Amino acid sequence: MSSDVGTGLPQARYSYGGDEYVFVELAEAMSLKVNFRAMAITNRIQEENISGVTDICPSNASYMIRIDPDELHPDDLISHLKEIDEEVGDIQDFELPTRVVDVPVMMEDPWTHEALMRFRDRHQDPDATDLEYSARINGYDSKDDFIAALLGSPWLVTMIGFVPGLPWCYQLVPPEEQVEVPKYVRPRTFTPERAFGFGGGFAVIYSVQGAGGYQLYGLAPAPVLDVSQRLSDFRDSIVFPKPGDVFNYRGIDREEFDEVRARVEDGTFEYRIREFTFHPDRSLEDPHAYNKEILEVLYGD
Repeated sequence: MSSDVGTGLPQARYSYGGDEYVFVELAEAMSLKVNFRAMAITNRIQEENISGVTDICPSNASYMIRIDPDELHPDDLISHLKEIDEEVGDIQDFELPTRVVDVPVMMEDPWTHEALMRFRDRHQDPDATDLEYSARINGYDSKDDFIAALLGSPWLVTMIGFVPGLPWCYQLVPPEEQVEVPKYVRPRTFTPERAFGFGGGFAVIYSVQGAGGYQLYGLAPAPVLDVSQRLSDFRDSIVFPKPGDVFNYRGIDREEFDEVRARVEDGTFEYRIREFTFHPDRSLEDPHAYNKEILEVLYGD
């Protein structure tokens, strides 16, 4: 990809996905700046309510649009998308109305520990736990220091995918502080529902029980997917996370885990949520200072 002088990012690549889809790759590598750009563009498309557009799917460094080809020709859409891309520019003035969410997680819980120990023969280091291995390859002196880094700064939900409701989360820290870990050498055939995992540069909460290859660190007591919509946070959608949400993963003990599970079971649990206008330029300029503001919004009252 050649570089766009105005944004400092590669020029977008437009392609067809069969008769009904247009796929746009903004960059070959994921970065916060690229993801903010994807959100700015897809938000703009959503606001325009373009006739013939039936679905909009933002991703980490790309996005895809589904169309009704009888109503909108893909070439006409691509021409308009290029105009939007140019108008969005370097996202300096982009503001993202979003939510900041407290997401409790019990680290080193017995359930994910049992699961990961069943599949040590599929792991890079069968003699270490996932946390021990991840801490070592990221240069931390102990797993406790590694956990502190994971829980020390909030995360941006960059996309939803892999399975319904699963949030991909990228930590709002400078690139040199980003944690990176590989997936298992061979995937597990079992991962508990609500497992807190990590792969590449992304933290996730597994929305359903199933296979998986991300390193396992803990378990969330509250769901991110509620197909029965029993909980009030799922009244408008069976999926709780949204691209652009800011999650703060907060470590909890077994007592609080059980308390939250009881509230989930009786239908009274609600996430702690605060409305927030996110400014990507401020986050990119001074992540740690901006993160303090974000956490003050979430826990300040």
